This record gives sequence, C-alpha cells and structure tokens, in this order.
Amino acid sequence: MVETVSIAYILLLMASGALLYFIMKMIKRNQQSIIADNAPVIAGDDELGGQAKDPSQFTEPDDDALDEMGELLASAAEAQGIEYEED
Repeated sequence: MVETVSIAYILLLMASGALLYFIMKMIKRNQQSIIADNAPVIAGDDELGGQAKDPSQFTEPDDDALDEMGELLASAAEAQGIEYEED
C-alpha cells in the first residue's frame, strides 16, 4: 500500500512538472509574440499597400508646392534667426 501511494505521488509530481514546463513554454511564446507585435516600426520596414493613382504627378512639383516650400523655409529660417533670401 505504501508503495502504491509513493508511485502515485511520483506520477503526480511528474505530471505537475510536465504541466509547469508546458505552461512556462506557452508564457515565453506569448511574451515573444507580444514583444514582436508591439515593437516600434522602423521607417521602411513596413509595407504599405496600394499605389498612387498617378505617380508621375510627384516627379515635378507645381508652382503652389514650390511657393509653400519657400514659405516654410522662410519661416524656419526666421525661427532660427537666419536671414533667408529668395532668388
């Protein structure tokens, strides 16, 4: 009788150890997936779907875009105390 109880305890201990092993393995796997999913995205690593309807429109800026860029440069230069001269 003592032998049967001891064998039962050993088997239960082994089963508990195996369950703890698998639980720890699942915890580590879940932690790694959470870390990978919440990692910061580095520019260029993400893939964006779709394309521009007319990609050629971005090759040469129009006059409005050039004027806006000139205004941005002038305001940035003014904020830094630099004199900005347009040509």
